[in-house]
Amino acid sequence: MAEFSQEEKDNIEKEFENILESCPKCTQNKETEVLVRKAFDIANWAHNGSRRKSGEPYILHPIEVAKIASSEIGLGATAVICALLHDVVEDTDLSLEDIADMFGGKIAHIIDGLTKIRDALKTQAGQAENFKKIILTIADDVRVILLKIADRLHNMRTLDSMPHDKQVRIADETLNLFVPLAHRLGFYNIKMELEDLCLKYLQPSIFNDISKKLKNSEKKRVHYLNRFCLPIMFTLEQENIKYNISSRSKSITSIWNKMREQNVPFEHVYDVFAVRIVLTDVAHEDEKAMCWKVYSVITDKYTPNPQRLRDWIATPKDNGYEALHTTVMGPDGNWVEVQIRTERMNDIAERGYAAHWKYKKLDGYEKSQLEVWMERVRSSLSSPDSDSLSFLDDFKLNLLSNDLFAFTPQGAMHRFPTNATVLDFAYEVHREIGNHAIGAKINKTKTVSLDYKIQSGDQIEILTSKTQRPQKEWLNIITTTKARKALKQVFKSEQKRLVAQGQKMLKTILHNKKLQETDTVYEKLLKGLDCIDKDDLYEKIAQGIFSEAQIIECATRKRTNKIIRFLKPQIFSKEEKTEKQEPDDTIQILHSNNSDYTIAQCCHPIPGDSVIAFKPDMNFVLHKSTCPQAIELQLLHKAYEVRWKNSHSNAFLVSIRLDGKDRIGVLRDIANVISEQLNINIRNVQIESIEDIFQGTLDLYVVDLSHLNNLMVKLQKIKGMRRVERVELQKK
Repeated sequence: MAEFSQEEKDNIEKEFENILESCPKCTQNKETEVLVRKAFDIANWAHNGSRRKSGEPYILHPIEVAKIASSEIGLGATAVICALLHDVVEDTDLSLEDIADMFGGKIAHIIDGLTKIRDALKTQAGQAENFKKIILTIADDVRVILLKIADRLHNMRTLDSMPHDKQVRIADETLNLFVPLAHRLGFYNIKMELEDLCLKYLQPSIFNDISKKLKNSEKKRVHYLNRFCLPIMFTLEQENIKYNISSRSKSITSIWNKMREQNVPFEHVYDVFAVRIVLTDVAHEDEKAMCWKVYSVITDKYTPNPQRLRDWIATPKDNGYEALHTTVMGPDGNWVEVQIRTERMNDIAERGYAAHWKYKKLDGYEKSQLEVWMERVRSSLSSPDSDSLSFLDDFKLNLLSNDLFAFTPQGAMHRFPTNATVLDFAYEVHREIGNHAIGAKINKTKTVSLDYKIQSGDQIEILTSKTQRPQKEWLNIITTTKARKALKQVFKSEQKRLVAQGQKMLKTILHNKKLQETDTVYEKLLKGLDCIDKDDLYEKIAQGIFSEAQIIECATRKRTNKIIRFLKPQIFSKEEKTEKQEPDDTIQILHSNNSDYTIAQCCHPIPGDSVIAFKPDMNFVLHKSTCPQAIELQLLHKAYEVRWKNSHSNAFLVSIRLDGKDRIGVLRDIANVISEQLNINIRNVQIESIEDIFQGTLDLYVVDLSHLNNLMVKLQKIKGMRRVERVELQKK
């Protein structure tokens, strides 16, 4: 490796001195300053002669990470030392034990965490387990993930020197993991910069177009914002209110999102302008009143948009963010967003989790939702039932901010993630309420199904039934870890009971026919009855899906051809079920002929769905148990459970929605799965492409829910497919 030039060495030393200037804690005492200098000397020695792809000395990377950690995130000397040393163990013969001897166990532990994250991100196999290891660092020492965010931010800032394929891979990884983490931990500036850098490499034409338009309008924008701010500043000074005021344009990504959401060009995004007012020297107990006083000053000057008022002081975001946001009509009819904060609020907004510890001792301080979330992460990691895949799902579900809040009939407030449903609310109130929920009353007027998406401010009364039981499809409509954990516990317990019951039933059936429980018999049963394994077989036997005749026929068959099963509903009163959950022949059959029932056109249930029936006249009408009409009917009429029995019936019409990355041949691949592989008849196809994304809806005929799920799994595996979901059939 070639030695650095004297000019490069001088620049490296100068950049290190900048760290000391940006980190007061690094020089607060001689001992700490010596340790920081020692870390720099070791890093400088370790990376001597090494260069990045850009050609600059590699040591400048850990220096920049240390500067981001201290000046932009607000971490102290320990984090700076770790940032300087974070690549040393990989690049030299120094071990973690050597680092521990020189700097202490805590610093060695943090560096070990950073090394594990880097290794995990390089590995494709066992991704769920690796991701769990990454998040484990949050529960152990949050500085690990904060330093990794700093490391990723500098890498994204210097991504120009990388090959295009690596730019895209790193940007995609950043967008899916580090942007949500930065947002969740409250680092808004870093989150916005990462988003913009991701857009730069993933959609360069869009990024460059908006950047150019912002640059061309910069002088005009600055002049306009000065006109807007001057009357406000004059009044604030008259009122002796101490403040700092700044103005800016929204981030490029934010502008692009608005263009897409509103389907308008750049010129029609009405609130590109933003002004921030930060109040200084405000006592903690006076913060709310002072912010509203400034809001009054602003709205006296400019007309506010009542739909754009956001009070994040009364109900802070779950990552601790507090502020008043309003959008007002400025000069010349332009909308301007104004953010009002105090110094404390601004510190938390810019430095997120790293700033929270400073304010814990304030009178009236309450544990933030971010701290509650951190505790849930720790609890999830410590759970003995927390396998890697389920943890990964739960973590991703709760990674983004909880932007919704809703109330019980008694006025108690609960927070939820975006897209949370009534069922999430039910489980948040109490597990048993969730287990027996059938729907809800919203704001004391509207009856809704369990998959209704909560709107902020909703008052929700959960409707329950003693005969209701958790359904497997509920897993598709919940968003919170608490609800998912409760459901999985119920299903796990029920599955164990059914497996034990089915095993006993099968043993009795085989014994009565003098058949041995051999591997050959089980192989015939698994293949003939289309079961995954023995537990799946036992469970389905206990559920009454297979008759005794079917089981004997499969067990004694010479050829193990697959049985194609068609289903029809068997309906019985909930009161007429036996308490022992005996096989189907103990249940009084109320219906067995196709002509005696109709499928409700409001929800189109299919075999395998959780279905209930009503008898308004001579025929039964079958509804999904989640159907809003069914919920209303349950409050007024007797409901019947439906069990699908083996018999010939017509196929059932369903609708699925697809979206993914458009490419040549994707429609052919979709058609191949549907028609060639699964021999499914299609009724209607609607697919359109917008830029590089395709979206579509398919109406097709399936035998049952298992048939549909098999189709959806195969479609999800198609290259570029992002989402496959069942949706309600649209009326033609």
